Amino acid sequence: MAPAAPVLAGLIATALLVASMAVALGIGSVAVPVGDVLAVVLRRLHLGAHDVTPLADQIVWQLRLPRVLGAAAVGAGLAVCGAVLQSLTRNDLADPYLLGISSGAAVGAVTVIVLGVSFAGLAGSAAVTAAGFVGALGSLALVLALATGRRASLSPTRVVLAGIAVAQVCAAYTSLLVITTGDSDAARRVLTWTLGSVAGLRWGSAVFVAVVALVATVVLVAFADELDAFAFGEASARSLGVAVGRVRWTLMVGTALVTACLVAHAGAIGFVGLVVPHVVRLLTGPRHRVVLPMSALLGAVLLVWADTLARSLVDGQEVPIGVVTAVVGAPFFAWLLRRSGEDG
Repeated sequence: MAPAAPVLAGLIATALLVASMAVALGIGSVAVPVGDVLAVVLRRLHLGAHDVTPLADQIVWQLRLPRVLGAAAVGAGLAVCGAVLQSLTRNDLADPYLLGISSGAAVGAVTVIVLGVSFAGLAGSAAVTAAGFVGALGSLALVLALATGRRASLSPTRVVLAGIAVAQVCAAYTSLLVITTGDSDAARRVLTWTLGSVAGLRWGSAVFVAVVALVATVVLVAFADELDAFAFGEASARSLGVAVGRVRWTLMVGTALVTACLVAHAGAIGFVGLVVPHVVRLLTGPRHRVVLPMSALLGAVLLVWADTLARSLVDGQEVPIGVVTAVVGAPFFAWLLRRSGEDG
């Protein structure tokens, strides 16, 4: 791309994200015109006096904006983590759940949902979030312990195999727990959580995941040159002065912690971290200084619209957001496999 092209692409993606959020805030069981949406936001930000109805203010600011902001943050975080892990492992199928994060989080969350226990003095959705985060960290620790070699090396192949093993054990536990409980309501809540949802996000949690996604994107972009070097293999990266072991440990653990935060708040939302980085590379090329921020922006756009569809497709009922991302992502994924097979 020409030097000015990444800047232009970033501006277009940013404008698309802002426009998507503005439109999404007006869509729902009660439609709110875009003009009223902007008036509510500007009034709340003290950017002039704007006439808005109490109903519009309540719907836009209290109910929808935390959810839309949270969806954008989760989409951005998953996409940028997926881009990093695909480059780090040189595996096109890598996604943010590579280290068994979603399966470990499911163990904690499902335990609280099915057994109805409190966790760390919390109850309800707060207990589910906390238990999901602790479960994600537990699975991460186990995967890293299994994957670490004798010299504290972290082989991508061992990481993938350890992640698969831990994920299978966690899946067996959650399935057994759901089957033996006999509680249909708990089973429905478990299914909703495992397929992902941002319906429970309120201002506190939405701001938290937004900060996590923003900080993660900024920090990971700082490793763009190292990730570019990994594209040529470990030997080439070392010859370019990259501390391969330290960078791999830092990025794998860092992306896993970010993913744990996102999964704990929104459940396991598939395909975003897998598909978006590939789309961005097709549009912008492989340079990570462009790929990472563009992945964050387009991941945010994708999840904002996926969540909007999830709460709008069926009257009076919400479709899990993971179903929407799967419908969008699976065809592209199939095309990607077909394309890679033809290239091979």
